[in-house]
Amino acid sequence: MNKIESIFLFPKNIYQRLTNSSHRSKEAVRNIAISLTAKGISILSNLLVVPLTINYVNSSRYGIWLTLSSVISWIAFFDLGLGNGFRNKFAEARAKGDTLLARKYLSTTYFVMGAIVILLYACAFIANQMVNWSSVLHVEQAYSEELRDVFSILSCFFCLNMVFNVFSVMLTADQKVGFSSLILGIGQFFSLVAIYVLTRVSEGSLLHLATYYAGVPCLVMLIASVIGFTTTRYRHLRPSRRLVDLSLVRNILNLGIQFFVIYICLLLIFQIMNIVITRELGPVAATQYNIAHKYFNILYMVMLIIISPFWSAFTDAYTRNDYAWMRSIMRKLEYSWLLCVGGGLLMLLLSSFFYKLWIGESVDMKFALSASVMVFILSQILGAIYMQMINGIGFVRIQLLTYVTFALISLPLMVYSCRLFGVVGIVVMPSIVYLFQALLGRIQLRKIINRTATGLWCK
Repeated sequence: MNKIESIFLFPKNIYQRLTNSSHRSKEAVRNIAISLTAKGISILSNLLVVPLTINYVNSSRYGIWLTLSSVISWIAFFDLGLGNGFRNKFAEARAKGDTLLARKYLSTTYFVMGAIVILLYACAFIANQMVNWSSVLHVEQAYSEELRDVFSILSCFFCLNMVFNVFSVMLTADQKVGFSSLILGIGQFFSLVAIYVLTRVSEGSLLHLATYYAGVPCLVMLIASVIGFTTTRYRHLRPSRRLVDLSLVRNILNLGIQFFVIYICLLLIFQIMNIVITRELGPVAATQYNIAHKYFNILYMVMLIIISPFWSAFTDAYTRNDYAWMRSIMRKLEYSWLLCVGGGLLMLLLSSFFYKLWIGESVDMKFALSASVMVFILSQILGAIYMQMINGIGFVRIQLLTYVTFALISLPLMVYSCRLFGVVGIVVMPSIVYLFQALLGRIQLRKIINRTATGLWCK
């Protein structure tokens, strides 16, 4: 009996079905097993940090914190798709056994990402001097200086993490998603510990919260990168300035730019939700939405454990023309979504009890909000199943056009539906986007696997 079977007590026949006698599938199962532990740490940390931070800075200021950190997280979208383009190209090089090319892609990505980050932080610094965040978020002017300081701290750490996170992207490209998740989970755990210490030794401060919440995971990723490139199996891949090859940037960005446009559209469709809620309904409503989202997002995080390894696995399979394996995995992931539906309904029935256990009576949570967020998360999971597989293959043009179309009409529709139906109304738009994308994704993936994709379906 091997380690996977003995540690996780999989019955032999179930294990063989999951692995499908394929090294690629066995690697995916190994990553899922490690990710279960890592995501367990992440989920627990995310749940525990909410009541800690609410009690530390109060529910109104917590809503402000969520909205501002959501705005700053936009910085990560402006890497021109470099991370995802690198992920696919690195996986292709590894599948072909070209270690030198893989190392060149890694070195070049670090160099270009560093240049992008310097430019982004300069823009963020200038914007921070010009923007009155109290007016933007419709909160009291007394918060103005504090929010400017928080923005400065968060933007700094988000920019640094874009560079440090290249190591994590390399792990996922090398079909080591489990180890990537483990590093992220450790970072979130130590961030939780730091915030707990803050609640014991200081008064509520958004600046302190920003420093430790964003800074600790960034430091953990830096340490992991240094260890990874000096003492582990990735020593031979460590980045080098002499291996930077700017001629490879075009190869990375040909696909990466499409991912960049997709993520900008996702930014407009999804990240702007907190701003609309805060402006239209106030920061307390933003807190209510984010609590419901964090709760049901547990389901998405668990499903992401299962589907994440298959992005780079599909890159490998498509490079090797292994269509039978791709068809088998697609079918199994579709079945797994049906289990998610059952899990979501169970979570909805238990939501009221869970909220009381989790945050007590500090925030009033409505059943209708929980139901709408559940539908949103289930739609997101279904779309993600097909998008992970298609992203690995690299045919993302249909996905791009779909998100561009919805991005152009999302803001006015969100504002209108928010005014009509409150927080519940605002999640209708992203739910529709994901369901529509899932439908197109399923059609496209079947065409690719059956080798009947032509025209737009294979771009």
